[in-house]
Amino acid sequence: MVYLLLFLQFAKVGLLGFGGGLAMLPMIYQTALTFGAMSKGEFSNLVAISQMTPGPLAVNAATYVGYNTAGVFGAVVATLGEATPSFILISLVVSLLTRFRESPLVEGAFKGIRPVTAGLIGASFVMVGESVFTSLNPIPIIICAATVFMAGKLKWSPITIMVIAGVAGAFLCR
Repeated sequence: MVYLLLFLQFAKVGLLGFGGGLAMLPMIYQTALTFGAMSKGEFSNLVAISQMTPGPLAVNAATYVGYNTAGVFGAVVATLGEATPSFILISLVVSLLTRFRESPLVEGAFKGIRPVTAGLIGASFVMVGESVFTSLNPIPIIICAATVFMAGKLKWSPITIMVIAGVAGAFLCR
């Protein structure tokens, strides 16, 4: 029964989650809470691990929650649940977009979806930021600010930034 619930919950995320992995984090977090799979701090770790590992963030997060909930088979079922609707929808969308690319309705829909995506990414920032900015340790806040600088201003590779931040955190955040 837990496998069917995992599949259905993550299929809902895959079907209704728009805007990419970061925008889907609030839905993924609510799904994780459904299964009692993790705390807010553990969810922040999930986000970090999902960002560091290859593949889409939402798929990595589904795999992580599925594994925490029901082991290896739970990870497989959650991953399939998350990925299947996206695969079907993108196949349909691509075929329709090529036909209706110039439609004012399609252009208007995209103009309406973009701000929602930005809002969902902002909500993800708030969720993950709670575990960083509520601590009394200033080091995670400094690492966050340095990350914004290194990625935004210096245009460093995310992998380089993660390695630097991981090493800094290992030594400074004990």
